[in-house]
Amino acid sequence: MKKITIVVSALLGMVAFSAQADVASAQKLADKYAGIAKTINPSFTGPSAEEGKVFFNREIGVKGKKVSCSSCHTTSPADNGKDVVTHKLIRPLSPVTNPKRFSDLDKVEEKFVQHCNDITGSDCTAQDKANFIAYLITVKEKTPKATSK
Repeated sequence: MKKITIVVSALLGMVAFSAQADVASAQKLADKYAGIAKTINPSFTGPSAEEGKVFFNREIGVKGKKVSCSSCHTTSPADNGKDVVTHKLIRPLSPVTNPKRFSDLDKVEEKFVQHCNDITGSDCTAQDKANFIAYLITVKEKTPKATSK
């Protein structure tokens, strides 16, 4: 019985470390984008989770249809989403609930380019990206499922 407790404790510790490591990767990337934003705009004071949340939920008209990041990713980046075109499952954006989200930084940049162009019609600014990631880091819990009576 003692061996099981040790194994379970070790596994839980690794999961917690993994989630922390990817939050750290996300933070490093947000800091990188913030540095670029500061170079472009010296009055930029640093990433804002509040502005990132506004960006995430902002609806923009694209091809006659209102879309936002939350159109596919739901109103909570900690929850699974679903592609509005293909209906495929999308894992959570929050690195707290999806430790793999920021594990491949090249893929992160690729997705920023793709999705920013899809949603806004142009690439996102470094400030947008820093704010967006700052917001994702703050979303720590999945939305509780509604219970039926």
